[in-house]
Amino acid sequence: MSASTAEREPRPRGSGNSKALLLSAATVEFAEFGLAGARIDRIAERAGVNKRLIYVYYGDKDRLFDAVVDDQARMMISAVPLTDGDLAKFAATRFDYVLANPQARRIAVWVAFERAEPSDAEVERYRDRLSTVTAAQREGRLRDDIPAADLFAIVLRMTESWLSAPSALRVAAGEEKTSPARLRQHRAALIAAVRSVAQPQA
Repeated sequence: MSASTAEREPRPRGSGNSKALLLSAATVEFAEFGLAGARIDRIAERAGVNKRLIYVYYGDKDRLFDAVVDDQARMMISAVPLTDGDLAKFAATRFDYVLANPQARRIAVWVAFERAEPSDAEVERYRDRLSTVTAAQREGRLRDDIPAADLFAIVLRMTESWLSAPSALRVAAGEEKTSPARLRQHRAALIAAVRSVAQPQA
Protein backbone atom coordinates (compact mmCIF):
# COMPACT_ATOMS: atom_id res chain seq x y z
CA MET A 1 0.00 0.00 0.00
CA SER A 2 1.53 3.31 -1.03
CA ALA A 3 1.44 6.56 0.87
CA SER A 4 -0.70 8.08 -1.88
CA THR A 5 -3.24 5.24 -1.50
CA ALA A 6 -3.37 5.76 2.26
CA GLU A 7 -3.97 9.47 1.73
CA ARG A 8 -7.02 8.73 -0.41
CA GLU A 9 -8.67 6.62 2.27
CA PRO A 10 -11.34 8.14 4.59
CA ARG A 11 -9.81 9.76 7.66
CA PRO A 12 -11.30 10.03 11.15
CA ARG A 13 -12.43 13.45 12.27
CA GLY A 14 -12.72 15.24 15.58
CA SER A 15 -10.34 15.59 18.50
CA GLY A 16 -7.33 13.35 18.37
CA ASN A 17 -7.55 13.24 14.60
CA SER A 18 -3.80 13.44 14.03
CA LYS A 19 -3.07 10.83 16.70
CA ALA A 20 -5.61 8.42 15.17
CA LEU A 21 -4.18 9.03 11.70
CA LEU A 22 -0.67 8.28 12.95
CA LEU A 23 -1.76 5.07 14.67
CA SER A 24 -3.53 3.91 11.51
CA ALA A 25 -0.58 4.78 9.28
CA ALA A 26 1.86 3.16 11.70
CA THR A 27 -0.20 -0.05 11.66
CA VAL A 28 0.17 -0.26 7.88
CA GLU A 29 3.89 0.56 8.04
CA PHE A 30 4.74 -1.88 10.84
CA ALA A 31 2.66 -4.66 9.28
CA GLU A 32 4.65 -4.29 6.08
CA PHE A 33 8.16 -3.60 7.38
CA GLY A 34 8.27 -4.53 11.07
CA LEU A 35 9.82 -2.36 13.76
CA ALA A 36 13.36 -2.30 12.37
CA GLY A 37 12.32 -1.63 8.78
CA ALA A 38 9.63 0.96 9.50
CA ARG A 39 10.44 4.60 8.83
CA ILE A 40 9.10 7.59 10.73
CA ASP A 41 9.08 9.69 7.55
CA ARG A 42 6.89 7.16 5.74
CA ILE A 43 4.48 6.92 8.66
CA ALA A 44 4.09 10.69 8.78
CA GLU A 45 3.64 10.80 5.00
CA ARG A 46 0.99 8.07 5.11
CA ALA A 47 -0.84 9.95 7.86
CA GLY A 48 -0.46 13.29 6.13
CA VAL A 49 0.83 14.98 9.29
CA ASN A 50 4.08 16.49 10.52
CA LYS A 51 6.41 13.76 11.80
CA ARG A 52 7.10 15.88 14.89
CA LEU A 53 3.68 14.81 16.14
CA ILE A 54 4.89 11.22 16.37
CA TYR A 55 7.31 12.27 19.09
CA VAL A 56 4.70 14.48 20.74
CA TYR A 57 2.08 11.72 20.94
CA TYR A 58 4.18 8.57 21.22
CA GLY A 59 7.72 9.53 22.20
CA ASP A 60 9.66 7.46 19.67
CA LYS A 61 9.30 4.67 17.11
CA ASP A 62 9.52 1.90 19.71
CA ARG A 63 6.67 3.34 21.73
CA LEU A 64 4.62 3.87 18.60
CA PHE A 65 5.16 0.20 17.76
CA ASP A 66 4.02 -0.72 21.29
CA ALA A 67 0.89 1.40 20.80
CA VAL A 68 0.11 -0.40 17.53
CA VAL A 69 0.65 -3.82 19.13
CA ASP A 70 -1.57 -2.91 22.08
CA ASP A 71 -4.27 -1.53 19.78
CA GLN A 72 -4.25 -4.68 17.65
CA ALA A 73 -4.38 -6.92 20.71
CA ARG A 74 -7.29 -5.03 22.25
CA MET A 75 -9.27 -5.19 19.01
CA MET A 76 -8.70 -8.93 18.70
CA ILE A 77 -9.61 -9.62 22.33
CA SER A 78 -12.82 -7.66 21.84
CA ALA A 79 -13.68 -9.33 18.52
CA VAL A 80 -12.66 -12.86 19.54
CA PRO A 81 -14.05 -13.66 22.99
CA LEU A 82 -13.47 -16.98 24.74
CA THR A 83 -16.98 -17.46 26.06
CA ASP A 84 -17.34 -20.22 28.68
CA GLY A 85 -14.15 -21.85 27.45
CA ASP A 86 -15.73 -22.84 24.12
CA LEU A 87 -12.49 -23.39 22.21
CA ALA A 88 -14.20 -24.52 19.00
CA LYS A 89 -16.21 -21.30 18.79
CA PHE A 90 -13.12 -19.30 19.74
CA ALA A 91 -11.10 -20.99 16.98
CA ALA A 92 -13.74 -20.32 14.32
CA THR A 93 -14.13 -16.69 15.38
CA ARG A 94 -10.37 -16.15 15.43
CA PHE A 95 -10.04 -17.77 11.99
CA ASP A 96 -12.64 -15.33 10.66
CA TYR A 97 -10.94 -12.36 12.32
CA VAL A 98 -7.44 -13.14 11.10
CA LEU A 99 -8.75 -13.84 7.60
CA ALA A 100 -10.52 -10.46 7.54
CA ASN A 101 -7.63 -8.61 9.22
CA PRO A 102 -4.33 -9.82 7.72
CA GLN A 103 -2.49 -6.88 9.28
CA ALA A 104 -3.22 -8.32 12.72
CA ARG A 105 -1.42 -11.55 11.84
CA ARG A 106 1.53 -9.72 10.27
CA ILE A 107 1.92 -7.50 13.34
CA ALA A 108 1.86 -10.59 15.57
CA VAL A 109 4.61 -12.19 13.47
CA TRP A 110 6.78 -9.08 13.76
CA VAL A 111 6.21 -8.97 17.53
CA ALA A 112 7.37 -12.58 17.87
CA PHE A 113 10.42 -11.84 15.73
CA GLU A 114 11.45 -8.44 17.10
CA ARG A 115 10.18 -8.24 20.68
CA ALA A 116 12.03 -10.38 23.23
CA GLU A 117 9.78 -9.54 26.19
CA PRO A 118 5.97 -9.29 26.25
CA SER A 119 4.25 -6.31 27.82
CA ASP A 120 2.46 -6.59 31.17
CA ALA A 121 -0.86 -5.95 29.41
CA GLU A 122 -0.22 -8.79 26.96
CA VAL A 123 0.62 -11.21 29.77
CA GLU A 124 -2.52 -10.22 31.66
CA ARG A 125 -4.70 -10.85 28.60
CA TYR A 126 -3.33 -14.38 28.30
CA ARG A 127 -3.82 -14.97 32.01
CA ASP A 128 -7.49 -14.14 31.53
CA ARG A 129 -7.72 -16.62 28.66
CA LEU A 130 -6.01 -19.34 30.67
CA SER A 131 -8.28 -18.74 33.67
CA THR A 132 -11.28 -19.30 31.40
CA VAL A 133 -9.82 -22.53 29.99
CA THR A 134 -8.94 -23.76 33.48
CA ALA A 135 -12.47 -23.09 34.73
CA ALA A 136 -13.93 -25.00 31.76
CA GLN A 137 -11.62 -27.92 32.54
CA ARG A 138 -12.72 -27.99 36.18
CA GLU A 139 -16.36 -28.00 35.08
CA GLY A 140 -15.80 -30.89 32.69
CA ARG A 141 -16.40 -28.92 29.48
CA LEU A 142 -12.81 -29.29 28.28
CA ARG A 143 -10.37 -32.15 28.66
CA ASP A 144 -8.24 -31.77 31.78
CA ASP A 145 -5.44 -34.23 31.01
CA ILE A 146 -3.59 -31.50 29.10
CA PRO A 147 -2.48 -28.35 31.00
CA ALA A 148 -4.59 -25.29 30.17
CA ALA A 149 -1.63 -23.39 28.70
CA ASP A 150 -0.70 -26.27 26.39
CA LEU A 151 -4.28 -26.83 25.27
CA PHE A 152 -4.81 -23.15 24.51
CA ALA A 153 -1.46 -22.87 22.70
CA ILE A 154 -2.36 -25.84 20.49
CA VAL A 155 -5.75 -24.38 19.60
CA LEU A 156 -4.24 -20.93 19.03
CA ARG A 157 -1.88 -22.31 16.39
CA MET A 158 -4.62 -24.42 14.85
CA THR A 159 -6.64 -21.28 14.11
CA GLU A 160 -3.89 -20.14 11.71
CA SER A 161 -2.81 -23.56 10.47
CA TRP A 162 -4.02 -23.02 6.92
CA LEU A 163 -3.62 -19.26 6.73
CA SER A 164 0.07 -19.59 7.59
CA ALA A 165 0.67 -22.87 5.75
CA PRO A 166 3.75 -23.02 3.46
CA SER A 167 3.05 -21.90 -0.08
CA ALA A 168 4.43 -25.24 -1.32
CA LEU A 169 1.68 -27.03 0.58
CA ARG A 170 -0.93 -24.79 -1.01
CA VAL A 171 0.45 -25.56 -4.48
CA ALA A 172 0.61 -29.30 -3.70
CA ALA A 173 -3.05 -29.12 -2.66
CA GLY A 174 -3.93 -27.29 -5.86
CA GLU A 175 -4.87 -24.14 -3.96
CA GLU A 176 -2.54 -21.40 -5.14
CA LYS A 177 -5.58 -19.12 -4.81
CA THR A 178 -7.93 -20.26 -2.07
CA SER A 179 -11.58 -19.90 -3.02
CA PRO A 180 -14.34 -18.83 -0.60
CA ALA A 181 -15.76 -22.37 -0.80
CA ARG A 182 -12.42 -23.88 0.26
CA LEU A 183 -12.08 -21.38 3.09
CA ARG A 184 -15.46 -22.55 4.38
CA GLN A 185 -14.19 -26.13 4.22
CA HIS A 186 -11.00 -25.15 6.09
CA ARG A 187 -13.11 -23.44 8.74
CA ALA A 188 -15.31 -26.52 9.16
CA ALA A 189 -12.21 -28.73 9.36
CA LEU A 190 -10.74 -26.41 11.99
CA ILE A 191 -13.85 -26.61 14.17
CA ALA A 192 -13.94 -30.41 13.89
CA ALA A 193 -10.23 -30.67 14.74
CA VAL A 194 -10.47 -28.37 17.76
CA ARG A 195 -13.48 -30.26 19.10
CA SER A 196 -11.57 -33.52 18.68
CA VAL A 197 -8.56 -32.13 20.54
CA ALA A 198 -10.38 -30.20 23.28
CA GLN A 199 -13.40 -32.32 24.17
CA PRO A 200 -13.32 -34.22 27.48
CA GLN A 201 -11.90 -37.71 27.18
CA ALA A 202 -14.20 -40.65 27.80
